[in-house]
Amino acid sequence: MLRSRLAYLAAFVFATALANCVHAQTFGTELHNTLMPASGGMGGVSLARPQDLTSAINGNPGTLTQFRGTQFTFSGAWAEPTFNMTQTGPIPLVGNPLIEPFSAKSTAPGTPLGNIGITQDLSELGLPATLGIGFITTSGVFADYRQAPQSYGTNTGMSIFNLPVTLGVDVTDRLSVGAGISLGIAFFDGPFVTVGGMTPDYALRGVVGANYLLGETTTIGAYYQTEQQYTFDNAFIVNPGPGQIARDVHMDLPQNLGLGVANSSLCDGNLLLGVDVLYKLWDQAALYDAVYDNQWVIQLGAQYTLGKYKLRGGYVWAENPIDQTPGMNIGGIVQPGDIRAVRYSQGLLAVTSQNRISMGIGRTDVLPGIDIDLMAGGMFRDSERLGGFTTTSIESYWIGVGLTWRFGRGACEQLPAPDSWMDG
Repeated sequence: MLRSRLAYLAAFVFATALANCVHAQTFGTELHNTLMPASGGMGGVSLARPQDLTSAINGNPGTLTQFRGTQFTFSGAWAEPTFNMTQTGPIPLVGNPLIEPFSAKSTAPGTPLGNIGITQDLSELGLPATLGIGFITTSGVFADYRQAPQSYGTNTGMSIFNLPVTLGVDVTDRLSVGAGISLGIAFFDGPFVTVGGMTPDYALRGVVGANYLLGETTTIGAYYQTEQQYTFDNAFIVNPGPGQIARDVHMDLPQNLGLGVANSSLCDGNLLLGVDVLYKLWDQAALYDAVYDNQWVIQLGAQYTLGKYKLRGGYVWAENPIDQTPGMNIGGIVQPGDIRAVRYSQGLLAVTSQNRISMGIGRTDVLPGIDIDLMAGGMFRDSERLGGFTTTSIESYWIGVGLTWRFGRGACEQLPAPDSWMDG
């Protein structure tokens, strides 16, 4: 009986710990465009007028027609978190403590992340459209408290990648629309090797979006992204040994709604200001519905063009998504212990800081037809007390760089005014 219940709690902790993706600039557990080479310097602002093509491919497909000719981007980033957890009371299980009180810092290293994208306008075929294809890092994590024996070997790792195919179409000189679908590839490894191991799964996700040029200097963009529903078959062994029973775990990335506005009317068109508002429907996503509430995110970004240089800055406010009345059923795993165990596992998801800043610099034609973008950012330190026994604190920084190759009409430096989108 004890062994079976122990396995259930291990499964529960794993299911929630997995979502602790890049304890850094995530909103809940999703990166969105915060680590893209240009948008990342602007706080991820990209829904109306993205400054790198991977942000268009991964965000609002209605903005793809802003990219002409053939363009290719390769970028990478490094996210370095500092995540501490303190547990002041034992987590009971059938009268015996499973996890003893401890205080420790995760010894897992930072996370490398890569993003690749290519856009091709189809004007040579007589079509007012642009195709975008990418390889996008959606999330990734390594969290490790095994140096604290009282943590009972809490350790986890997760990576999720998406392969999106998107298409944007100019409907009029001012209105463009787009849609896309992406294949998600997820790899999970649980914190308790006796009841779980590396488990892969695949899932599809759709997106639709639109972009509208309002006046000559203001652009409005909006998009909707569906859930991405993962089922990790036989991810946990309830009772290892003869007669063992396996359990599936269900986890969805949430539906996302986004609205963005960008304006370039100031400083002779050299100053681009943008704001994006995201709403994440965690309450309707499997696993997260028990530990997160729906979440608002506000992103502010600016870019000033100085000759071939682009100077960028951004600020993000992200609502703390932690549900103060968490549920007991996590992705199909029913918690056998009391609320103390729920709060402990919820603490592994506690990306609670509401304030982040970023900056960046870009240069066009660092070599003929090649642009370079650099970005960096940080999330301010924040602490969260979950129930009467669990406390977490988190802070982080990240850096990134990207190179973009432009061919054909894309090799001509784009004008800052949005009406240049329709130029030949």
